Amino acid sequence: MFITNVLGQSVPRQENEPMEPYTPEKLPPKGIYWEQHVPLIGSANRSLARYDGVLLGIINPQVLLSPLATHEAVLSSRIEGTQASLEDVLEYEAELGEKAEEDIRDRPQIQEIHEVINYRKAMRAAVGYLESRPLTVKMICDLHRILLEGVRGEKKAPGEIRRIQNYIAPPGTPIERAIFVPPTPPMLMDALSDWEIYLHSTEKDPLVQLAVLKAQFELIHPFLDGNGRIGRMLVPLILYGKKIITSPNFYISDYLERNRDVYYERLLAISQDGDWNGWIGFFLQAVTEQAELNSRKARAILALYDDMKVKVPEITGSRYTIQAIDGIFSRPIFNAREFSKTSAIPKESTKKMLRELRENEILDVLRQGKGRRPTTYIFSKLIEITLMDTQ
Repeated sequence: MFITNVLGQSVPRQENEPMEPYTPEKLPPKGIYWEQHVPLIGSANRSLARYDGVLLGIINPQVLLSPLATHEAVLSSRIEGTQASLEDVLEYEAELGEKAEEDIRDRPQIQEIHEVINYRKAMRAAVGYLESRPLTVKMICDLHRILLEGVRGEKKAPGEIRRIQNYIAPPGTPIERAIFVPPTPPMLMDALSDWEIYLHSTEKDPLVQLAVLKAQFELIHPFLDGNGRIGRMLVPLILYGKKIITSPNFYISDYLERNRDVYYERLLAISQDGDWNGWIGFFLQAVTEQAELNSRKARAILALYDDMKVKVPEITGSRYTIQAIDGIFSRPIFNAREFSKTSAIPKESTKKMLRELRENEILDVLRQGKGRRPTTYIFSKLIEITLMDTQ
């Protein structure tokens, strides 16, 4: 009998032979070949330091990098099977805002969009928590509750450590043919306690420590749903909590989504063969490449912002230019009504500015207004930067 793993490879398994649940190794794991990882440790730390230098030059990264944060939420959710795009999410928010009517949330695409919105909400909540206290398992449970609120998985004990056995397999597949069986419920609290102790310990290199923490969390699989998204969310939160970067704006899901097969292969190799070194090498490479891409995007956004600070005043001559510029950077797809409301610019001034910005090709019309429905605009240059070098 053969089963197909996440890589599409056939692996032998005796018929009806159950896979043993994963038993988490006490952290730190034995057998890390530190000398082997030295070159990648150096590259990853240098790339992160350069990226953090770019972040330090951005006065308000929460505004300027807002589209990148949304794109991260989109890609992390896409790894779990959603199809919603960055444009889908931004256009939905432009039309309806985050408090949409409950009846349309039943539509599958709207459900997926709300999964992305919830991911972003959980990240914002986490950053607020970290201002006053360290990351803990209890805090992660709070984030999990936000992540699953009102979306797929809302009935799978949001915010609670699972009390039943789960496993990873295609829908309808029995546990005997599972790809991966996480630890049994009685193992979980000890495993999570050990994980938290290691989180707050000092390691030879914090990026290797982060690699171990991320993998171990996903292998412990403490929740009935949402483990992968929480695991990816932990990367910027731990980087920020350990003061490796000065703001929690690090976006790793792009690399993981593009290398999804290897991502899963490396995690499975830990559970099957104890191969921590393969995973650590993969993770350090991910950090290196993603930090370099993040740097290119952040620099391009900062250059675009500086360009707009010159062009928008010249075009509009308005005293509301800073509010307008911040508005189109924080939400690059918007309608005129919401733009006036969120930027606190009077309606008549908004109407005039948007017309002038469109005529001078700063903004494009995504959907022309009709009747009571306002026109929807898109700041295409910012969307292009956000999506550059991604697939």
